Amino acid sequence: MDESRPSTPEAPPQDLWSSILDSVSSTRSIPSKQVLLLGQPASGKSLLASALLQKPVSDESKEELRTDFALGYDWTDVRDDGDEDTLARLSVYTVPSEANAYTALLPHFLPPRAALPHTLVMIVLDWTRPWTFMEDLQTWLRWLEQWAKGDGSREVEIVREENRERLQAHLQHYTEPSADSLPATSNLTSNTVLPLGPGTLTHNLAGVPVVIVCSKADLIDEGSDLVGAGTSGMGGMVKGKGGEWEERTDGVMQVLRTICLKYGAALFYTTPQPSTLQLLRQYTLHLLFAPPAPSLGMAAGMEAPAPIRNPFIFHHRPNTLDRDRIVVPAGWDSWGKIGVLREGFEARMWGEAWDTDLNADGSETEDVSGAKRMYRMLVPDQGAKPPPLPPFNAPMAEQAFLAKHYDENAKKPDRDPRGAFRNPAETATAGIVGPLGSSSFSLPHVEKALADMETGMGGGGALNASVNGDATRRLSRGSTRPTSGLPVVGAPGASTTGRAPTSPTLGTSPSSTGGQTQHEVLQNFFQSLLSSKDRAGASAAASRAAAGPPPPKMNGSPGGTDDAS
Repeated sequence: MDESRPSTPEAPPQDLWSSILDSVSSTRSIPSKQVLLLGQPASGKSLLASALLQKPVSDESKEELRTDFALGYDWTDVRDDGDEDTLARLSVYTVPSEANAYTALLPHFLPPRAALPHTLVMIVLDWTRPWTFMEDLQTWLRWLEQWAKGDGSREVEIVREENRERLQAHLQHYTEPSADSLPATSNLTSNTVLPLGPGTLTHNLAGVPVVIVCSKADLIDEGSDLVGAGTSGMGGMVKGKGGEWEERTDGVMQVLRTICLKYGAALFYTTPQPSTLQLLRQYTLHLLFAPPAPSLGMAAGMEAPAPIRNPFIFHHRPNTLDRDRIVVPAGWDSWGKIGVLREGFEARMWGEAWDTDLNADGSETEDVSGAKRMYRMLVPDQGAKPPPLPPFNAPMAEQAFLAKHYDENAKKPDRDPRGAFRNPAETATAGIVGPLGSSSFSLPHVEKALADMETGMGGGGALNASVNGDATRRLSRGSTRPTSGLPVVGAPGASTTGRAPTSPTLGTSPSSTGGQTQHEVLQNFFQSLLSSKDRAGASAAASRAAAGPPPPKMNGSPGGTDDAS
């Protein structure tokens, strides 16, 4: 018996547990879907994201407390009615605005090759600013077409073709829900295939599911009676049911439905009421989990495969009458149904005008037959206008300005302060640059001051120092004293003993004193004052020694002091 036993038992496979885990994960894999929210700031994206995720709106989502990120992201698990099994995982991406700095991040997080089959794009329009609808739609739909192209590789082209076939099949097999119980299987198993109507799915070559949401629809008829700038509506029209206001809002809806038809998109009006938001969430899940297009074998009459079931059936019927809860599913609308809402609307003309704007390739000039210009006639622009720019002022170059005025300045020497020194003929009129240039400091006034002090005090040698000191101080202060009844310097009988040198007078010629200039004359004058000060000090000391001590002052004498005090 020992010989019948194998010598070594067989070793178990090393990847046994890995294969078991892979098989379990593949049988219970949870599909993942993404919703991309596009819209301008304060258009209601936060409220829609909270409704899609079934999460309460936080205080930070309020307009005054909101903080926009470059790319917002959140996710949730979608469960069945019994809240037992997880049917899908839903992710929501939010872009704050159409700025290139934000939209350039999306291809890194949602690469078209992997994200196209599992992504729905939701464009949010704000009913408080209806004049921006056309421009916002063109901005976002152009970006959508560019994003869906990807890198242009063969793999991306295959994904685009499959995605478009699935969207086209969904539009062709759409059936309006009835009051009867809905079948559990998809209607794609039906052999009846209707061709697409005119103006249907002419764009959106990548087949991306698109839902255009007009938020704040409850404010269409609310607010002030007269619509003006900054309010919710169109300028100059009276709000309310009926009349021109209702006709124009119906016209806006017809334009939106025509554009949705070209892209195979759905149109929803929402309000803060939970019913409209819940309805939008149901349709979003229904469109995300739309089954793929039927294979070619079904069209050849071969046996059809097992029907594919959409786990999220949309039961709501279209609604184009209630202005605050419009529901237009993709695949239901047509040009005929759009024209029924209001007579005189030409869907073909609006479709051609839309193509004209797209072919303009974003040029600033608007075509006369473009959709933007036509929509502006329907909805006047009531947005806040930026203040006009001031007129452009082209300054002259610095060197050109100087060259222009060089000749004129060269002919006028008085424009240059240094001309007074270079031209002696104009010295008397121009004056001296500096503190001696005013009339109060002219040399004749200094002459009179010195003569007044010397002759008034008797010309004694004992007072020369005082005279010289006073003359110096008066010269610095520029003060003068009256000279009435006093002899002038050089007159007969005037004392010249011990007198300080007299100042030269300012004549018409600056070189009247030995050919010296004014600056040399002034320098010699002040130098003589300094030298005479030393001689006056010695004379005053000798006079005091010869006179003897002064007599003592008595009480009551003039200028005396009271000893008893």
